[in-house]
Amino acid sequence: MKVVITGASGYLGKNIIDALRHQGVEIKSLKRNLLYGDPKQLAHQLAQADVVINLAGAPILKRWTSKNKTIIYNSRVVTTKHLCEAINLLPDHQQPKAFLSASAVGIYRNNMSHDETSSKFANHFAARVIDDWEDALIGLPDTTRQVIFRIGIVLGKNSQFMSRLLPVFKMGFGGKISHGQQALPFIHIDDLTNAFVQAVFNKSYFGIYNLVAPEQTSNITFTQLLAKKLNRPAIFQVPAFVLKLIFGKASTLILDNPVVLPNRLKAQNFNYQHPTLESCLDEIIEK
Repeated sequence: MKVVITGASGYLGKNIIDALRHQGVEIKSLKRNLLYGDPKQLAHQLAQADVVINLAGAPILKRWTSKNKTIIYNSRVVTTKHLCEAINLLPDHQQPKAFLSASAVGIYRNNMSHDETSSKFANHFAARVIDDWEDALIGLPDTTRQVIFRIGIVLGKNSQFMSRLLPVFKMGFGGKISHGQQALPFIHIDDLTNAFVQAVFNKSYFGIYNLVAPEQTSNITFTQLLAKKLNRPAIFQVPAFVLKLIFGKASTLILDNPVVLPNRLKAQNFNYQHPTLESCLDEIIEK
């Protein structure tokens, strides 16, 4: 089997590639410039791939200036449209049989509970980007199986989220963000990787999946549990106004989160290795 992957150099890409190679899969990584270049050249790189995994996307947690908005939007929506255009240039027998795309739970409206049937989307820039990102897949051929994973906060020893927090908590400066009651839809990197690998091989995977753990938790619960695991205090608080000063409107991605339910993964009988926050932190801290 041959898999072509975008965003291969990122944290998710590296982990997914390692897992697929263990399964004997041939991997081809697409360079970023190809996603913006000649569609015929891109089509040549995609020819006879069994599966395309699309993880490309610039960091979204930054101030939403006009320049940053353009970069964020183009790195997701425009590149995905170019991939679909290139695939359509190929003869039927050379088109990929499946297209797996990253997405994000940030599409959902805050302070509500959402499974995959929910159409209650947020009204901020990130949600509009995610919506357009997913809609870009409409251009794929009908014969290409589509899988969209709406990913929660990724927990792993080397994940961006944990890499930022662990040093702070280890020094005893950890604490809740704002009131701490906001939801924390999370997924361990091992479970995320396994979901992508299963979707590569298992043709019953199709459509949208919320790629989050089944346990519902909050920022304050995470804060208290992480501090306990590290045997450190967590008495500090990051006020909302500080995050707004740093990130502007993008701070909503930290201050407010939806409750997200992985109903379709459950129906798929997906076997979580780390279904709870405690099991995630045990693996990360005691590794």
